[in-house]
Amino acid sequence: MMETITINVEHEVAKAYREAEVNKQQKLSLIVKLFFQPDFANKTLSQVMEEIADKAEKRGLTPEILQAILDDEDE
Repeated sequence: MMETITINVEHEVAKAYREAEVNKQQKLSLIVKLFFQPDFANKTLSQVMEEIADKAEKRGLTPEILQAILDDEDE
């Protein structure tokens, strides 16, 4: 079940989010979801990002592949 929450951000951030493509909004939702999972709840953002990167690398996602995916989505 999905719920809506409110997060206070700068005006420019809110505007950029509202104007972003749906897939970028979904990516942000995924990041927020990952950040607040029980495994990550007591960790810093840096720790969470490092752990996510480690898991991705173990699954074969190299920085080069990730960049290629991101470049492909921007087109």
